[in-house]
Amino acid sequence: MSDLIHSIDENDGLSHQERRERATRKIMDETGIDQQMIHDVVHGFYDKIRADAFLGPIFDARIDDWDAHLKNMCQFWSSVALASGAYYGRPMQKHMPLPIDRHHFDQWLALFAETLGELCPPVAARHFMERALRIAQSFEVGIAAHNGTILSKGERYDPVSKWQPE
Repeated sequence: MSDLIHSIDENDGLSHQERRERATRKIMDETGIDQQMIHDVVHGFYDKIRADAFLGPIFDARIDDWDAHLKNMCQFWSSVALASGAYYGRPMQKHMPLPIDRHHFDQWLALFAETLGELCPPVAARHFMERALRIAQSFEVGIAAHNGTILSKGERYDPVSKWQPE
């Protein structure tokens, strides 16, 4: 227990940046994830998104500069997967006005899982997917709330199937 406390002690003489770099290195060592793998996952995933009849039009209607978007997503996933601190943005705010629901998140997750299965060893795929599931759940709850629906634990955002004519 004291080793654990010492390992996260902010008075260990390391700067915030040094602690972050140590945490990133630990994740990389344990998962095999590196910047090249993140690049390959992001680019492979968005190739699938752009080709997908359900999700592609939503992205294409909003993204003018795919190179900039992919760079931004690589920074995002570096921060999420490696705790690198490379991403500075507000992804929830960008997603709240989108016309999406549980079905979009399910397809997003399916394509992401497919990409991970093609490109990553199991430990890395699991690491990415755990985070993707949390992100999707958080965004789904946030988008539902933005649209006036407060979800109960385990409830999914599906406004169309719950709609009833008056």
